[in-house]
Amino acid sequence: MISHWILVGLLSLSTYISRIIGVEIMAGQELKPTLKAYFNYVPVAIISALIVKQILVPTDGQLTISLPIFIGCLFTTIAIKITKRFLPSVIIGIIIGLLVRSFL
Repeated sequence: MISHWILVGLLSLSTYISRIIGVEIMAGQELKPTLKAYFNYVPVAIISALIVKQILVPTDGQLTISLPIFIGCLFTTIAIKITKRFLPSVIIGIIIGLLVRSFL
């Protein structure tokens, strides 16, 4: 069991060091417009992929839509558009998703 924690610690340390090295190398350098556009779209693409993976659930060899998660995401999107605040919108989406899960 301790060997697992040592492995987790070493992996987290190597990840942290590689990120710091990347930040130090990139600091102060002007990025090309193509590279800037790439870095602007990466977070959106990753979040979208994670959300789609949560909404589409494999069941019996087919993809089905998880209604609680889908409706929670829908209400979160609506709340963000109305309130322009992220955290309260996410909390609203979580509550709506839990309510849908409870009543379906």
